[in-house]
Amino acid sequence: MKHNSAFDDIRPYYEEEIPQAMKRIAASRFFPLMADYVFPGQNIEDVRRMVAALQTTDDFQRKVMYLANKQIIARTTREFTVDGMEQLCPKEKYLFVSNHRDIMLDASLLQNVLVEHGHDTAQITFGANLMRGETVIDIGRSNKMFRVERGGNMKDFYKSSLHLSEYIRYILTESRESVWIAQRNGRTKNGIDKTDQGIIKMFCMSRADDKIAALSELHIVPVSVSYEWESCDVLKSLELYESQFAKYTKKPGEDLNSILTGITQQKGRVHFEICRPLTEEDLWQFAGMTNNDYHKAVARLLDERIIGSYRLFPNNFIAYDLRYGTRKFADRYTKAEKENFEARLDRLSMYESTCDMDKLTDIFLGIYSNPVVSKQNLGKHDETHS
Repeated sequence: MKHNSAFDDIRPYYEEEIPQAMKRIAASRFFPLMADYVFPGQNIEDVRRMVAALQTTDDFQRKVMYLANKQIIARTTREFTVDGMEQLCPKEKYLFVSNHRDIMLDASLLQNVLVEHGHDTAQITFGANLMRGETVIDIGRSNKMFRVERGGNMKDFYKSSLHLSEYIRYILTESRESVWIAQRNGRTKNGIDKTDQGIIKMFCMSRADDKIAALSELHIVPVSVSYEWESCDVLKSLELYESQFAKYTKKPGEDLNSILTGITQQKGRVHFEICRPLTEEDLWQFAGMTNNDYHKAVARLLDERIIGSYRLFPNNFIAYDLRYGTRKFADRYTKAEKENFEARLDRLSMYESTCDMDKLTDIFLGIYSNPVVSKQNLGKHDETHS
């Protein structure tokens, strides 16, 4: 297959680059730790030889990454459910736009969902800030992850946005692969899932002559991800707390810590909802708008579908009642569930010497209660799950 060198700076590995990447991964100093997690009880050297012999992206995804995700589900979730796959056709390619709660797992677990329902895996956005270290880069680029630049001055941001837009359109319409992207840059920290209209603007940049076709050609599918126990909830609370007083600066190794915490932390129930795809008819209702209003309207439509499909758990209702001093949702949880949540809340006590505990507690409760507020504001309260 002929390659397009225009995207060499951001693309995943081509198939001919996979064998050497597999050998590097198998030889890395992190390999024993990874192998022990993904292939528990198996001889490390046997696993090393198996990985070093892999030849294709599909081999790596199905024989390593799929099993890694299965281990994460088995070890850290009580239940893993999926709805809405019947809306997708295995022969079609889609741009999955998802709410973003965990650095790695929102996209990674969706790959397993796609495989188990007879679909090809998707290419996945991967922040340039995470593409550090040879082993991380090799695993990412062998796993269909492509690089997304963040920040920079306005001129550089425009250039990188146009480049990303052109790449996504190229992958979907010419390479015929699906793509996953988060609805905003970076994870949602406060429990409020909101699509950045800049993402919609970026999608349109590569087809500026026709804003309806620009999006309808991409076959956008909103994805709603719900975790019973919010990924990195304590870490997110501390970041939001510190951000009140000064611009937050990430500490060395913080991203890696968030990745590992997200993987190993107990998640309880996890639900993926494949929402109703955006159709050309959906988009035509906004045809008379200015470009800016069009981007806002499409972002709102994505929000309606993502939030409307969000699965609320007892933790969300407990947090709401605790935060607002009510018993409004007391019928949605048990005494034991409330005690369990309060035990999690008590983990914040280790920071009482350095934080205003009322503020920190309010932030933590907001992470869990804000999805209830968002869903109520959509008028979807009757569709929540306890």
